[in-house]
Amino acid sequence: MIIETIFSTLDESGKSNFAPMGILWGEDSVIVRPFRTSQTYRNLLSSGHGVANLSDNVLAFVQCALYDEILPGFPAVTVPGVVFQDACSWLELAVVASGGSEDRAEFRCRVLHRGRQKDFLGFCRARNAVIEAAIMATRLVLHDRNRAAEILNQYMKVVEKTGSEIEKQAFQLICEYVGKQGE
Repeated sequence: MIIETIFSTLDESGKSNFAPMGILWGEDSVIVRPFRTSQTYRNLLSSGHGVANLSDNVLAFVQCALYDEILPGFPAVTVPGVVFQDACSWLELAVVASGGSEDRAEFRCRVLHRGRQKDFLGFCRARNAVIEAAIMATRLVLHDRNRAAEILNQYMKVVEKTGSEIEKQAFQLICEYVGKQGE
């Protein structure tokens, strides 16, 4: 099963990187499949460690997916890494094997530590719509512009109907991002 996380890594100088990342979830290990052009890939390759943050904060997903924001965090317990401050729980990981395809790497990671701050309450329909819209926004080159606008419009209706101000703010950032890509 693929679980959406905010995946954090450190570069060689210790600078944090946060990226939404669907990971293949296992009992004692996970598989992370970043694109080889990503900072996450470079950081995992050089450090061999990462943190999979489980969060219900969809605004943070949008901020790091589309705007490369460095989210607030605190030091991981067992690995050189950073935990997203608003994570419900997290996994601290060490790479044990790597491979993949020409476009995407595949890192098999062992879970070294499990941390928890609060319950994950889940996603309402608006949060799901924001996550899906953010994923689509990161892959606009794969979509016809008119079809992408139709899909965004459907997600917007869900967010307006069922979302809080946080989901509406996150969705507005997605729309601004998509609008700038069309310029």
